[in-house]
Amino acid sequence: MTQKVLYTQDGHVVTLTLNMPETRNAVTDQDVADLVVGYCKQIQDDVNVRAVIVTGAGKAFSSGGNLKHMRDREGSFAGDALAVRDGYRRGIQSLALALYRLEVPTIAAVNGPAFGAGCDTAFACDIRIASEDAVFAENFVRVGLISGDGGSWLLPRAIGLSRACEMSFTGEPVDARTALEWGLVSRVTPPADLLAEATRLAQRIASNPPRALRLAKRLIREGQTTRFDTLLEMAAAFQGICHQTRDHQEAVAAILERRTPNFTGS
Repeated sequence: MTQKVLYTQDGHVVTLTLNMPETRNAVTDQDVADLVVGYCKQIQDDVNVRAVIVTGAGKAFSSGGNLKHMRDREGSFAGDALAVRDGYRRGIQSLALALYRLEVPTIAAVNGPAFGAGCDTAFACDIRIASEDAVFAENFVRVGLISGDGGSWLLPRAIGLSRACEMSFTGEPVDARTALEWGLVSRVTPPADLLAEATRLAQRIASNPPRALRLAKRLIREGQTTRFDTLLEMAAAFQGICHQTRDHQEAVAAILERRTPNFTGS
């Protein structure tokens, strides 16, 4: 049986690949959520991992919901309203939370269409890089649904309220160049260069001290919902921790000695 999510590691960089090209990498099946949640826990517990790339196998990043399961009321969409609610919470919502809460910096390498829950999966990552073939659509209304996996919270923070409303209320797709103009992605690459570009960025991130990276990400996340003075208190506490690490001492020494630092996560 084909593994639905692939986990590969090269040095300090992990790549998670949605591996269901036959469904264009639909992400609403429970076993997909279980795999992503499990991998995120594994990454969280491994200080050796300093950056994560999320991408899709085949021509799509993710088509979002499994339409055949919706039609047949199977899987996460089976049962009455309460059962469907529980299915969302156990499934796609747990996947979105696991990616969003991951302390390690994440990069979505969007290789093709990212629709519905697939679009929101990309938004749950910290950085998005798009192939010229990428298309983004918050198209839940097109199938008579709303975003059940956090898009209504993630999308306005990524591109602003007006454009988030436009995408959500029309369900119309946004191409890669428009996504770049709107700030939905950081850069656009030729399709053949996407993974190499994402890997280069991940390696640049991974060259830094792993614990400082995780704390820096935590501060950015907290800054989205926290008062400025509260965030400064948190930053002071985190900074106190960082000053005691060997990696901080190594970074300062390497700069003064004009050499490449060797970070160990301690």
